Amino acid sequence: MDLELLKERHRIIKGVRDFFDNRGYLEVDTPLLAPHLIPETCLEVFETTYVPPVGSRRAPQKYWLIPSPELWMKRLIAQHRRSIYQICHCFRNGESTGRIHSPEFTMLEFYTIDADYRDSIRITEELFHALLRPEDPSDLRPPFLQISMDEAFRRWAGFSLYQAGKEGPERFRHEAARLGLEPPPELSLADLYNLIFVHVVEPSLPRERPVVLMDYPAFVPCLAKDHPDGQAKERWELYVRGIELANTYTEETNPDQVRAYFEKEGAQKEACALVPHRIDRDYWKIFLPRQTRDGAIQPYPSCSGVALGLDRLIMLFCGRSTIDGVLPFPMEASL
Repeated sequence: MDLELLKERHRIIKGVRDFFDNRGYLEVDTPLLAPHLIPETCLEVFETTYVPPVGSRRAPQKYWLIPSPELWMKRLIAQHRRSIYQICHCFRNGESTGRIHSPEFTMLEFYTIDADYRDSIRITEELFHALLRPEDPSDLRPPFLQISMDEAFRRWAGFSLYQAGKEGPERFRHEAARLGLEPPPELSLADLYNLIFVHVVEPSLPRERPVVLMDYPAFVPCLAKDHPDGQAKERWELYVRGIELANTYTEETNPDQVRAYFEKEGAQKEACALVPHRIDRDYWKIFLPRQTRDGAIQPYPSCSGVALGLDRLIMLFCGRSTIDGVLPFPMEASL
């Protein structure tokens, strides 16, 4: 990375900190190593081992590099009920390296108390306004274009996503074949949906403005609250110039729902993970109501979380076509 790009990276990261500091968010700094993780079948992780000193009675201990700081940050919210943010390195295994992927990357993750996923659109738009300069191009600028996932499938894949979800995998196989795709017979409903999304819908998204894809289908498991219509999750993802930049939820705070997610997703993770990891089976307990010092009972606060890839943001704001150009030491260069 040349000096001018290094300065621009610094400007943007400093601007992120200034934005959240000025709005009363508390910056936190949580561990990169974890003894257990949230089970997510959509991603793989890195494993490492702590080796005790010679003569110690302690056994070696496995740890995993975090794919996001979510598991730590939600614990802090349970304890302190504050809006918080963090800029940290995250790690994801089993993905291709290249134009917009790196096994190690920089994440901005922030949680807003007493907010939902629609509030997070406004906050993210305000962040863009704060970071962009007058000379930056219009296709980076808010307001974001908001499109529901069902509308996106109707417009570019030619069928209703939510209706097809009710009909099941065979309907998705039919639609995939109609669209010229050839899905393997063993694909699940979620896999078939993702196949059509990645190959048909995602490449068709508008690029003249940032796009928020809203209301992801409820049959794809995640820790977002259910939409009132019962067909979707209160989740959106942000695309800029066709590149996925951020993932956002109205966070699920019902302990029973969190526990059910861990049990179902955890079983699948243990069955199919390339890199198995321990799962925190008691994680759901952080969402139980807590007694305050004055004896009041408080539920886990409603909140919305945004995870944003900072390297991709910097790449886009600097007019680069690959994240390698904005990483101080690209992974490929070190291999």
